[in-house]
Amino acid sequence: MSIPAVELEWRFSRASGPGGQHVNTSSTRVELSWNIAASHALSPGQRERLLERLSSRLTDGSITVSAAEQRSQLLNRRSAQEKLGQIIAAALAPDPPKRRATKPTKGSQRRRLEAKAQRSQTKAQRRRPTL
Repeated sequence: MSIPAVELEWRFSRASGPGGQHVNTSSTRVELSWNIAASHALSPGQRERLLERLSSRLTDGSITVSAAEQRSQLLNRRSAQEKLGQIIAAALAPDPPKRRATKPTKGSQRRRLEAKAQRSQTKAQRRRPTL
């Protein structure tokens, strides 16, 4: 799946952190927003799934990702795109198969009880003998 560039909204601001005078003069921090609710790149099923799974991250149907790790705006733009792609891919991924409940085997139950008895015996031998 690819998101058309016209649906992405970019905002730039000054980033904090190391960089000296460079930080004070350049807008390297990047915020990338994508309006999922109004996107034409999604099928209705995909849109519904994204809105449901990303509901805690959405503001008015839009998801926003920020990146300020690099000193370059270009690198931060790439980083923001990758983050958005990973979030969308994870949200669109199918659910993992349900776990099947299983019972412990007879052998594992026997070994567990034997180990408990052995541990109990070890601790009993540490006690002061009674007269």
